[in-house]
Amino acid sequence: MDKIYERLTQVFRDFFDDDSIEIDEDTTADDIDDWDSLSHITLMSAVEDEFGVKFTMGEVSGMGNVGEMAEIIKARGTKL
Repeated sequence: MDKIYERLTQVFRDFFDDDSIEIDEDTTADDIDDWDSLSHITLMSAVEDEFGVKFTMGEVSGMGNVGEMAEIIKARGTKL
């Protein structure tokens, strides 16, 4: 999981153009400036590209925090 969080952190830093972003399993949109409902869809696309996964619409809209995202990535086990 550490490797997943390292890669997710880099995706978030690149996407939001902010090298100070640190994420963990409890990180939510409330913790990151500019992470709103519009950017969420594009961010999910960037995560999908990085890990070679496809999230369902239910997963995209239902993710409560980064930990849930990481668990889905781990379960899919692709491009890790």
